[in-house]
Amino acid sequence: MQQSASSRPLVGVALVIGSCLSLPFGAAVAAQLFPVLGPWGVTSMRVAIAALLLVVIVRPRPRRWTRSQWTAAVLFGFSLAAMNAFFYAAIDRIPLGPAVAIEFLGPLVLAAILTRRLADAAWVGVALVGMALLAVDGLVGAEPLDPLGVLFVLVAAGFWIMYIRMSARVGAVIPGSGGLAMGLVVAAVLLIPVGVPAAVTVAGDVNLLLLAALTAVLSSVIPYSFELAALRRLPQRVFGVLLSLEPAFATLAGWLVLGQSATPLRMLAVALVVLASVGTTLGVRRQRRRDEDGPFTAPIPLPD
Repeated sequence: MQQSASSRPLVGVALVIGSCLSLPFGAAVAAQLFPVLGPWGVTSMRVAIAALLLVVIVRPRPRRWTRSQWTAAVLFGFSLAAMNAFFYAAIDRIPLGPAVAIEFLGPLVLAAILTRRLADAAWVGVALVGMALLAVDGLVGAEPLDPLGVLFVLVAAGFWIMYIRMSARVGAVIPGSGGLAMGLVVAAVLLIPVGVPAAVTVAGDVNLLLLAALTAVLSSVIPYSFELAALRRLPQRVFGVLLSLEPAFATLAGWLVLGQSATPLRMLAVALVVLASVGTTLGVRRQRRRDEDGPFTAPIPLPD
């Protein structure tokens, strides 16, 4: 059954929430592999396993793709490899919650650039205040943030902007999940130099292989599939602000899986970014209803 226009944003919001739930728990599992494989090795194994799973499930047919489709898939894969590698290098040095919050500066900057509504800009501002509080907590709290870890996560934030843009492009020019599958293949190929030693280590230990596979499913297969589908239903600016839910789930995952503490200031910051996400979601629903209930206006003919 085809979805109605009014249901599309709500489905998109649900998909983003599903992604935000899955990603940080996958990162928490991945952090347990760092002592053995290192962050770059974990990244390569996660991407390679995810690529293999999606190629088997989706069975893409890239031979029929045009040059523009291939370009989109390759750039998408590059953004995936760089974003994940630098983020894992960051959470090897700083706690998961602050790392995700700092990385979220990427989507926030994108949302601020793309927004044209005052209400959207206000919610971006609320989320930025939350990010600032997290930064203060990281600097003056009981656990000061490692400067190199902060640098790594800022680089990851820049590639996150590229990921959002290219994910939207892939979703527009390549039907289904074939673009995602081939993007992960490209990312896996780019990470081969750091992936070979990790693959040798994992091949000799079933427990490590299972943890790597769980990381791939939680951190790549589920969230990237959901986000690709969400970007077909939501504007990029709305998608970017909705991702502000992720620091909340990252803080929760860090506490439950890794035993990382959550200070009152950090919880206040998380509450602000969640508030921004809820406000944006409600704004999308109201705007959609106004568009549907508004008077019919004949389209203006375009010049030939």
